Amino acid sequence: MSNINQSRRRLFNRRKTNAIRPPWSRDDIEFTDVCSRCDKCIQACETNIIIIGDGGFPEIDFKDDECTFCKKCAEVCPEAIFNDTAQAAWQITATVNDSCLANQGIWCQSCKDACDPRAISFKPAIGQAPHPNIDLDACTGCGACVAPCPNNAIVITSSTTAL
Repeated sequence: MSNINQSRRRLFNRRKTNAIRPPWSRDDIEFTDVCSRCDKCIQACETNIIIIGDGGFPEIDFKDDECTFCKKCAEVCPEAIFNDTAQAAWQITATVNDSCLANQGIWCQSCKDACDPRAISFKPAIGQAPHPNIDLDACTGCGACVAPCPNNAIVITSSTTAL
């Protein structure tokens, strides 16, 4: 296939993904247009949450750790991450799905214990395990609540659109 046909295919095949890009990244489609997949951000990440994702582009995976907002990824990225780290790192927040142990009557607050900004609280209910409540204004999207959840009930999603 010629390079012209490949370029056309890439131009018309651009899709927004649900992948979470490194903090301070450009929007998804713009990110994949300029990211050279050099892996510098992956190597710089102190908690190893930046992984090689679809198409070789960096993505965030909170299954083992959280983002500490150390800014090392932004410092080493030559093209796809904004250098203005004074702005919000990203527009993502935590949500709790139905597999949460509290929905099964089991007392668990592992997500609350891991949340440094204290964005997760538990509302007591008579005769039930307390249910989690996430303060979306306080949630930084750091992902600290994801790994300790024993039931994989915490999901980090875009706070600008429901995914």
